[in-house]
Amino acid sequence: MSPESTGQNEHYIRAYRRGFRAWRGNRPFWAGMFTMAGGLPIAYFPYANMHLGNVTLAMSTTAGAGSLIIGVLLVTLGLTMWFHSIVRVFAGVASILLALISIPVANIGGFVIGFVLALIGGALSISWVPGETRSDEEPFGEHGSRRAPAKDLPYEERSEDESHAATSAVPQQQGAGYDLAADGDAGRNRAG
Repeated sequence: MSPESTGQNEHYIRAYRRGFRAWRGNRPFWAGMFTMAGGLPIAYFPYANMHLGNVTLAMSTTAGAGSLIIGVLLVTLGLTMWFHSIVRVFAGVASILLALISIPVANIGGFVIGFVLALIGGALSISWVPGETRSDEEPFGEHGSRRAPAKDLPYEERSEDESHAATSAVPQQQGAGYDLAADGDAGRNRAG
C-alpha cells in the first residue's frame, strides 16, 4: 500500500469529525445548541450565590422551582431538536414561549442571557428546513443554479440534445410481424 492512497491511512479523529459533520448537517444543530445554552443560565442563576469580596449575594427567588423547570424543559427541547428533528417546529415554538415566560419567572430570563439564547434557538428551529439530496447528474443552469430535469421541462424549453435523448428513450413498438411460433415454450421456463 502506498502512502498516497487514502482511506486506509486516514486518522480516526478525521473520520469522527467527518461523521459528526454529516450528523450535524441533517438536523437543526445550532438551534438545539442555542436552546440548551439558553436553558442553562435560566436554571442556574436562581440557585447561584455571587461573591463580591466578603459579601455573598444570594440570587434565589421564590420562583426557583419554576425557573428550574423552564431551564430543564429548554435543555430537553434542545435535545429534541437534535435527536428528533421532525418536531422541530413544535420545539421551536415551545422554546420561544418558555423564553418569554422566563422573563417574569426566572430573574429576568437568566439576566437576559438565557432569554436571548433560547429565543434565537427557537427561531432557528422554526426556520430550519432539511436540505434536498443532491445528485451529481442534474445539470446546472445559469449562474450556478440548478435547473429542472429535462423530463420536467416543457418540450419547447428542452435543448436539442435533451429532446433527442427523451425521444430515443421511448421503447419502439413491435410491428404486426410478431411471430408467436418463436415462443415455443408454451409458458415454461427454459431452464427445466
